[in-house]
Amino acid sequence: MKRVVFNQKGGVGKSTITCNLAALAASRGKRTLIVDLDAQANSTRYVLGDGADTLRTTAADFFDQTLNFRLNPRSTRDFITETPFANLSILPSDPALEDLQSKLEARYKIYKLKEALDELDEFDEIWIDTPPAMHYYTRSALIAADSCLIPFDCDDFSRRALYTLLDNVAEIRADHNAALEIEGIVVNQFQPRASLPQQVVKELREEGLPVLDTHLSSSVKIKESHAAARPMIHLDASHKLTGEFTTLYEELVTKRSGKKPRTTKRK
Repeated sequence: MKRVVFNQKGGVGKSTITCNLAALAASRGKRTLIVDLDAQANSTRYVLGDGADTLRTTAADFFDQTLNFRLNPRSTRDFITETPFANLSILPSDPALEDLQSKLEARYKIYKLKEALDELDEFDEIWIDTPPAMHYYTRSALIAADSCLIPFDCDDFSRRALYTLLDNVAEIRADHNAALEIEGIVVNQFQPRASLPQQVVKELREEGLPVLDTHLSSSVKIKESHAAARPMIHLDASHKLTGEFTTLYEELVTKRSGKKPRTTKRK
């Protein structure tokens, strides 16, 4: 199962959601891989901490290899790094991804990521973090993925950007990946006592958009999680936000299996 977490708007929690759901999958015994395609490398830093400073190979090395034909290219597995957490590995990012982008676009290497990830049959789940833009790396991720998860903040700017995003995903589906589906919209930093977020979510559902039942709250604990380089399940398993990530992961699993998602009451 390959999921891409994508929104063209920055600051909506792509890396946080990617890493926490991947860490949850790994904690349940799923062999899990994070693919970090954002040159800012937030996911890489989140799960590797200071280890992100001493990497020998990164996603930039993988993509650079695709630009030149070699009789014996390195395996995709050679670019993957184990994290400190059991069952969780990462194809780490690097700022050099930004410099490679124009070359990759010019050579139309848009299917190379899909080909590489399709080889990795040892992983049960692959989670792809993307840049906040619709360019080569994002298109590569959408072509490689089975489904797309969309983080969403409840404000007017995010809502306007959402419609453009949905059109872009539909275009990728029509031109490159007919099997790609939008698995759901994840409402992030939700404030249940504020009227605007509730109204926005209500209207999106009325439009027939796939807003997931589980919402993620705002919490300073997530910043502590980033600083400690420990996803919430490893930092504080009993925290409310950890419970929300757990419920969100379970909702995705039940949705994928075709079962009716379990509803949870909010206090």
